[in-house]
Amino acid sequence: MIKLLKYLKKDRLMVILILVLVLVQAFAELMLPTLLANIIDIGIVNSDNGYILRTGAFMLLITLFGSASTIWKSFLSARVSSRFGMKIRQDVFTKIESFHLKEFDQVSTSSLITRTTNDITQVQTVLVQLMNMFLRAPMLAVGGIVMALSKDGTLSIVLGVVLLVMTVIIIFIATKAIPLFKALQKKIDKINLILRERLSGIRVIRAFNRTKLEKNKFKTANKDLTDTAIKINRLMASLMPIMMFLFNMTTAVVLYFGAIRIDIGGLLVGELTAFIQYATMIMFSLIMFTMMFILIPRAEVSATRINEVLDMKVDVKANPLPSVNLKEESVEFKDVSFSYNGAEMKAIEDISFKVGKGETLAIIGGTGSGKSTIINLLPKLYHRNTGEIFVGGVPIDDFSLENLREEISMVPQKAMLIGGTVRDNIQMGNDYPDDEIWDKIKTSQSYEFVSELEDGLDHVITQGGTNLSGGQKQRLSIARALIKDSLVYVFDDSFSALDFKTDSALRKELKQSMQDKIMIVIAQRVSSIKDADQILVLDNGKIVGRGQHDELLENCKVYQEIVYSQLSEEEL
Repeated sequence: MIKLLKYLKKDRLMVILILVLVLVQAFAELMLPTLLANIIDIGIVNSDNGYILRTGAFMLLITLFGSASTIWKSFLSARVSSRFGMKIRQDVFTKIESFHLKEFDQVSTSSLITRTTNDITQVQTVLVQLMNMFLRAPMLAVGGIVMALSKDGTLSIVLGVVLLVMTVIIIFIATKAIPLFKALQKKIDKINLILRERLSGIRVIRAFNRTKLEKNKFKTANKDLTDTAIKINRLMASLMPIMMFLFNMTTAVVLYFGAIRIDIGGLLVGELTAFIQYATMIMFSLIMFTMMFILIPRAEVSATRINEVLDMKVDVKANPLPSVNLKEESVEFKDVSFSYNGAEMKAIEDISFKVGKGETLAIIGGTGSGKSTIINLLPKLYHRNTGEIFVGGVPIDDFSLENLREEISMVPQKAMLIGGTVRDNIQMGNDYPDDEIWDKIKTSQSYEFVSELEDGLDHVITQGGTNLSGGQKQRLSIARALIKDSLVYVFDDSFSALDFKTDSALRKELKQSMQDKIMIVIAQRVSSIKDADQILVLDNGKIVGRGQHDELLENCKVYQEIVYSQLSEEEL
């Protein structure tokens, strides 16, 4: 957690002010018992009403001053902790945004959500308590011990024994609690994962009548989380009764021996009263420390998980220069290989091709042949293991990620729409005129259904596009890609949800509007790619065929098998 304190750097003056206010508050509390003892031993014993009134007024003034310090300290600590949490959340989110798919494979999405929300909240809560209680507790404890010793050194031996016992108890519980807190955060991750899958896959679950099974999975994970939380709460709940028992026993012992000291003339009544108050203050500060101890182990676990994200090295080489000059209009792979983490075999191996301006490259192959992997390497969603990739004649490592991805416009395999209007989904934060939006809607064959929507471009799309069909979502995703002015346009199996008529019309429109662009198309349908300038046939991550449709139909066995499985002899 210490590493995260760097986020307090800009608020260090405010933190110093909080410490000063805590010191003032502690000083005010430490002064009151001594003043009360003076009232008893001097004012009451000597029947000096003037002294009693003067000292009482001074006590009231100190109380008001301490209360004002407490109010300001609470306000400032809440503000500092909120800014602290905001900065960490922003940095964690920014870091996650820089991740490649490789990093998402290492840390699950559900875990990242937990770390960005629950874990940061835990740390932020502890920071508030640190500034309000944890700093005050040692000040009161140390100050109380000093003042108690000044009243009677003999009675202070009792406090020393109690402090030693309490320290041993706290250390013992710490060794039991920290492993449980670590397990608790992981189980929260699991709950989030199950809940996320349950909600996103609701249609499949209901279609296959697996609602009961999913309920049982959630019930099991929820019980596991609950059982761990109960163990922690039982462990921590045992602290308070122990502390209160020791507190009451200490008070009783102090009163007993204090009475003996008064009887022999070694202690005054007011001093005993003050000593009991200081003993109470010391015990109370330890109880505060114990309450903090309940939160600190969990916050420490959360802080470790946050730092894991912030310290994670992103496997990418990025050019620090703001821009690069393209040498030519082309995309080229040279002997590129890649394997996923933990995989025994390479996903793709020795892939080489080049496609230029106005050309269409099609990639086809069976499931798991490496088609989408090639596409993911182009904008550096994954980083290749070996080989070189060029965009515009420039190695992609010479681009900043932002500039590289500006040159590439992608339609992903899964059409993903955001909650918002049709216009929002196509613009994606940019400001394109409506005429241009409608033009791309027509090109993507979306005009017929978008124009029939009651609000047109202002029609609200639900999160994930659940109020649209698969084909409609796919066509809007294509319109979104087309409106972006890029060198390369990638279509990753983006026509699969379209009927043959719409598919044919779309390809015709793309051929006319993309004459000066580079198109890379991954498709399962042979009819979607047979007019491509170059077709790559993949099998087990390797290129087993290269050429145009007629050439491959004659000399590539894998391509022949794909074609014969889709087209009849008459169609051929």
